[in-house]
Amino acid sequence: MITSLSSLMRRWSPPAGYRWRRQSTISFVAFHALVPLALTPWFFSWTGVALAFVGFYLFNTVGIDVCFHRLLSHRSFKSPLWLERTLALLGVCGLQDSPTQWAATHRRHHRHTDEEQDPHSPLESVFWGHIGWLIVKEKDPHRSVLQQKYVADMLRDPFYRHIEKNTLWLWIFLGHAILFFGAGFLVGLTNDGTLAAGARVGTSMFLWGVIVRVVYSWHATWAVNSVAHLWGYRNYDTSDNSRNNWFLSLVTWGAGWHNNHHGDQRSAAHGHHRWWEFDGAYLTILALQCVGLAWDVTPRRRLHLLIDQPSAADPEVAADPTVVPFRQPDQSTTEVPAQRDRAA
Repeated sequence: MITSLSSLMRRWSPPAGYRWRRQSTISFVAFHALVPLALTPWFFSWTGVALAFVGFYLFNTVGIDVCFHRLLSHRSFKSPLWLERTLALLGVCGLQDSPTQWAATHRRHHRHTDEEQDPHSPLESVFWGHIGWLIVKEKDPHRSVLQQKYVADMLRDPFYRHIEKNTLWLWIFLGHAILFFGAGFLVGLTNDGTLAAGARVGTSMFLWGVIVRVVYSWHATWAVNSVAHLWGYRNYDTSDNSRNNWFLSLVTWGAGWHNNHHGDQRSAAHGHHRWWEFDGAYLTILALQCVGLAWDVTPRRRLHLLIDQPSAADPEVAADPTVVPFRQPDQSTTEVPAQRDRAA
């Protein structure tokens, strides 16, 4: 049952009896605490701002949305194996867990959207849907059990097993953060010839290219879990509370067309179901297709648009005979997909 928005907004605390995840909480607090430092005159630069936005596109839009989400979680298109793995490494640098855990969590979300087993439904609470599920311990099976259930296809690939083993994905992230600092240090040292200048520029590039970018991408992704299940319009009358949010789609380059995605989960196009629905991630996939690096791109199905019609899933219109519920997507869209053909 869809909970009223007013009651949702009153529930910002985590579920009773649950405990905080100390490591995740400390990490999130530390990253957020460093963001204001990037705004100080000593470390602020427009080059850093540009670096953060370019990094967001590269690591979040391409690494997370295109690879983790549309390629690995939904198999919306195919690509050469070397490219898939390269994009997966970019996604790891977004610090949103390993590829297998990200995909397992997402497939579980689709299997149980806005139900009790949904890992991050905002209908539990707004806090829970946005960040609480990441920093509060819940009574869930171990990550290995979840991965065996939802991403058995990915675990057959030794590349993904290796990234998952011994938290290698976290070491990859740390390595890329060091590279940001090192590159900035060399630029500052070369331009001014002093270690102090190198340290200042290196720290600035680290703050903007890693800290600010990661915090921005965190909240952009988390907002899809929370905001896009609370506010926005619906093209498709799915049984969940998914919404299309134009502002969220703007700041995420297309991830905010969430109702479209839940209505047509295997489609590579989350936007473009209406003419104004810009989807930068989908355009990236089309660009890869144009140069032969993506194929079997799943187009959107010809689905019936509600066109300003209220959702039959909402309690106040459930009994309205003029509302024709949208036919639910086939359950196979949320099952673990079969191992696809790979190209060397």
